Amino acid sequence: MDKVLAGTTIAVNEEGYLTDANRWNQEIATEIAKEFGITLGADHWKVIDYLRKEYQNGAPISIRKIGKSGVVSIKEFYSLFPDGPLKRASKIAGIPKPASCL
Repeated sequence: MDKVLAGTTIAVNEEGYLTDANRWNQEIATEIAKEFGITLGADHWKVIDYLRKEYQNGAPISIRKIGKSGVVSIKEFYSLFPDGPLKRASKIAGIPKPASCL
């Protein structure tokens, strides 16, 4: 299915995740974040950049790994992306839902 984000038609799956991570950009991330009531700040972008880099390297992503990364603590991660931080952060970062998310 398609969704218009930042003036661009983007293919998303049934859960709203981008089907092509290469179509992602910062404007799209900002619009997805707004859907969750999140205004992206510097710490959000650190997490998003980390997630995209890990995804591009084929590394599995988990909340524990983010906490150990030194980017943000687990507590900060939950405050930055409330109500399902890994799902929301991954969606905003334009990457598929991590396998560790149900």
